[in-house]
Amino acid sequence: MPAYTFEALQADGKTRKGVIEADTAKSARSLLRGQALVPLSVDPVAGGSDGAGILSKPIMGGRAFSSTQLAIWTRQLAGLVASGLPLERSLTALADEAEDEKQRNLIAALRSEVNAGSPLAKAMMQHPREFSPVYTAVIAAGEQGGHLGTVLERLADDLEERQALKAKLIGAALYPAIVTVVAIVIVIFLVSYVVPQVATVFAGSKRTLPWLTVAMLGISDFVRNWGWWLLGAGVLGAVTTRAALTRPLLRQKFDAAWLSLPLVGRLARGYNAARFASTLAMLAGAGVPILRALQAAAETLNNTAMRADAEDALVLVREGAPLASAMAQKKRFPGLLAMFARLGEQTGQLPVMLQRAANQLSAEVQRKAMQLATILEPLLIVAMGIVVMLIVLAVMLPIIQLNQWVK
Repeated sequence: MPAYTFEALQADGKTRKGVIEADTAKSARSLLRGQALVPLSVDPVAGGSDGAGILSKPIMGGRAFSSTQLAIWTRQLAGLVASGLPLERSLTALADEAEDEKQRNLIAALRSEVNAGSPLAKAMMQHPREFSPVYTAVIAAGEQGGHLGTVLERLADDLEERQALKAKLIGAALYPAIVTVVAIVIVIFLVSYVVPQVATVFAGSKRTLPWLTVAMLGISDFVRNWGWWLLGAGVLGAVTTRAALTRPLLRQKFDAAWLSLPLVGRLARGYNAARFASTLAMLAGAGVPILRALQAAAETLNNTAMRADAEDALVLVREGAPLASAMAQKKRFPGLLAMFARLGEQTGQLPVMLQRAANQLSAEVQRKAMQLATILEPLLIVAMGIVVMLIVLAVMLPIIQLNQWVK
């Protein structure tokens, strides 16, 4: 049955918005009048007979679910389905509880499709901005296997683990980033405003200034005269680089070079490998065929060089090679992943072993990120202190020299 969004007046004069199901817009207005409401507008959400639906309109302005909200919503749906509540009633309950209009419209559209006999995965495929191919593939496998509740729980676990890893990495990088920005702002202020005052004070003095002061004054003049040009060049360079990286070949070369960096490269390898292993474990555990699971897991990789390696491994597996052998040939992936894949194939517990590999890789990435942040924090503070000390010395040395000359 089609769903319609409505806006109506209540008996107390307040406006009420919501979603209602009816055969036609005329029936929807009749239902609203039966609830003592005066309909102001009734529009189809999806699949209505009066048009193509308006769900795409609010979604175009932004996604209905953020990453965190999607994980929470998946957990809620998993709990309702696992408790034995029919899928349609579960979606109805979630639609009623949704506070955001975009979320309410999206869930109502899903419920409408499910009521019409469409599988949940097929209904979700109509909203690719909200539900990724991996997400819908897992849902489809759960529906086909008859254990949707279990699959939803596993999917919610994966989304929450991914969010937790991302939050820890951002948290580890946040403090060094803040220190760096503050240090740059302070140094620019001192060089562009404080140091020039030294030149003004000692302009009338015909004595030779210390070399440190002369050098700092030269840097100050350069920053004041060319600072905005440098900023513009930096912004232009960033925009140009971003545009160049849209080309697949250049992006793959850049990502490959990024992986070869000493510290950041190893973090990127570990993060992408953990994400790949976790997705592959979830899909294989849900019953998705291994070739389709490999293709979907490869698409989740942010690093295009590792994605190309994963697609090459997919070709090898399609030709009959074991997964562990195919992964072992791709040196950008950690050897740990191939080792656990081999154990999984030998014991018949591939999803379990891949998940263990993902857990170990995630833990290693978190440990390295925290170590790097712990090392960077004091280094940045020391570097900032040295720069400020040099600026202060450049200001104070002429004053000390002048004081000695007066004596």
